Amino acid sequence: MSGTWFPGLAPSRPAPVDVDTGMPHPARIYDYILGGKDNFAADQAAARAAMAANPHLVTAMRENRAAMRRAAAFLARDQGIRQFLDIATGLPTSPNLHEVVQAVAPDARIVYVDNDPIVLSHARALLSSNGDGSCAYLDADLRAPDTILADPLLPRTLDMAKPTGLMLFGILHFLQDGDDPYGVVARLVDALAPGSYLAIQHATADFYPPGAGTAGAYNRAGIPFQYRTRDEFGRFVAGLQLVPPGIVPMAEWRADDEPQPRPSPLEAGGYVAVARKD
Repeated sequence: MSGTWFPGLAPSRPAPVDVDTGMPHPARIYDYILGGKDNFAADQAAARAAMAANPHLVTAMRENRAAMRRAAAFLARDQGIRQFLDIATGLPTSPNLHEVVQAVAPDARIVYVDNDPIVLSHARALLSSNGDGSCAYLDADLRAPDTILADPLLPRTLDMAKPTGLMLFGILHFLQDGDDPYGVVARLVDALAPGSYLAIQHATADFYPPGAGTAGAYNRAGIPFQYRTRDEFGRFVAGLQLVPPGIVPMAEWRADDEPQPRPSPLEAGGYVAVARKD
């Protein structure tokens, strides 16, 4: 299912929502941990187990959103990127990516991608572009990149012959090795024009004691989850030109204007990088 929305234009009828409330979903777990209300008992139980396994999880999720906003602003403000493909949108948490980039460039265009019906419903209702730019929503799964790239709504919103900012935050650790995460990212990057950027985040256990972290709690809840090391993370940006400061703990990526002191790598628990395709 695909959707699109523009300022002042609401859907003609509510989007159908077919939610398996007995199965937790990462977007709704994220929503619960950050104090949202769009979650169910299964999401809440999985979230509590994850927080018990990692007492810094709230900080890590907040820092993930903050790093995404900094990366998006950098691409729009400093690199002149005017179109973005944001995969794993999640439930609306203001400021969203389109609010960040359209504050810099009102004509910016954004395609959001997620696979949770509740996210779709909220996206259509709440994520509205300003009068100069546009936003669209694709109901799709990162593990099927060709489905994303083949959706007719994508070229109606983004000109894939022009530089694009590909945003992958809070999602790749939900792809296990069997999902071919490196192949998935490479397929998406291959579809980007030269001058495009990949902005990417990934949870890591590099800073945890052995056996610590949330991977076990997520997997027991039926949600595949896999930490990756710095070297493993680096494979996602192989062949691209890393933007300074390179691969760093996510609370540190271009965070000079953030409140100090910054959360430690242990508290944030992830890496961030932005890289250019030449």
